Amino acid sequence: MELQQYGELLARLDQQQETVFRRDAEGVLDGSAAIESQAALIEEARRERELCRADVARSIGASADASFEYLLPLLPEDYRPLIRALVEENNELLTRVRARSRQNHLLLSRTVELMQRLMGGLFAAKGGSTYSGDGALLGARATSRRIYEAVG
Repeated sequence: MELQQYGELLARLDQQQETVFRRDAEGVLDGSAAIESQAALIEEARRERELCRADVARSIGASADASFEYLLPLLPEDYRPLIRALVEENNELLTRVRARSRQNHLLLSRTVELMQRLMGGLFAAKGGSTYSGDGALLGARATSRRIYEAVG
């Protein structure tokens, strides 16, 4: 189950990258929400895996907190290659998810930085006046805010 959930997360991270490249702001927001939901499913799958690992450990007389590395030689020989392959595949997929997540983080951070610079240039431009809702002229301090402060 955990492998499936990591695969789903990797697919969602790929989709997020595509929406950023297409400059689809709404798609990025939707994708971020989907990624958060998928992360919750992964946490549940991890908890389930840990419960299964602890059950296996107890069933062979080992401590419930014994690692797979410790448990592997204690398992029946027929199961060892399968368990080893599962653990390795899970670790490889986790590595890919972390790498893609870092890529997306950098991509999104750079996008926000560029937007802040663009908006700062627009709001700091000379010659334009900014007025409050009641028509009063606002000072320069109000026009030099960062985009995230202006948005909310």
